[in-house]
Amino acid sequence: MERKDKTVAESRVETFHIIMPENMNDSGRLFGGAMMCWIDEVAGLVGRRHAQMNVTTGTVENLKFLRGAYLREMLVISGKVTYVGNASMEVKVESFVENADGERELINRAYLTMVGIDENNKPCRLPRLILQTEEDEKEWKQAELRRRIRQKQQEEGIFFYDP
Repeated sequence: MERKDKTVAESRVETFHIIMPENMNDSGRLFGGAMMCWIDEVAGLVGRRHAQMNVTTGTVENLKFLRGAYLREMLVISGKVTYVGNASMEVKVESFVENADGERELINRAYLTMVGIDENNKPCRLPRLILQTEEDEKEWKQAELRRRIRQKQQEEGIFFYDP
């Protein structure tokens, strides 16, 4: 099947959650594991939309909790593709608390590497990313820098990952 190249906007995903009692930790804030699950789900949806095939999570990086989320707050999780290599792509996921006026406060940001997989669960070539805006180009350049840093860390043996 021929997969078409896509723009950043075509793969963007946004999900909404109301923080419920079952999502809370014993400190009265959203359990970080629940947030990480939702982040991974959004990244997977973004990746699948872009790749037009199944994807799997390769890495989660720079996961930063800027502030907690609390009972009955509305959480908005937004993801988009920032970079595409051969078989992997970087997905930026940002989480916000949205107040009743629609104003959003950033509470979390993460970058995930998603890998396109074929019907045999083998990595395969991804469609290209079409950059349309200055913001798209800026995100791409920053993603290239993060990729070079990851490669250097791997060369230096900083991570346990050994392909």
